[in-house]
Amino acid sequence: MHPVIEWLAAALIVVAAFFILVGAIGLWRLPDFYMRLHAPTKASTLGVGGVLLASMLVATAQGRWGVPELLITLFVFVTAPVSANLMAQAALHLRLVSRAPLPKDVVPERATD
Repeated sequence: MHPVIEWLAAALIVVAAFFILVGAIGLWRLPDFYMRLHAPTKASTLGVGGVLLASMLVATAQGRWGVPELLITLFVFVTAPVSANLMAQAALHLRLVSRAPLPKDVVPERATD
């Protein structure tokens, strides 16, 4: 395999590992279910996408089309937002309270009589 392709694949894997690490740290550090839901769905999707792009690059260099990697990428990019949306709707249905403060224009003001 050509060294440029190896370096490019390695760079994609390093970038993907960074995004996966950020998603894991966000899942660990964020205080709320809704905030925790955001970190792995966004960052880990980019991380898995980077690993699969590196795999497609190596597969193409080896003479394969990389169709399984493409299908996995499409599956991850479609299912991650849908599953996050369903979990958020379930949490709202269960009236799970968020710890995030409301924006200033949403907080009801006190009535002055």
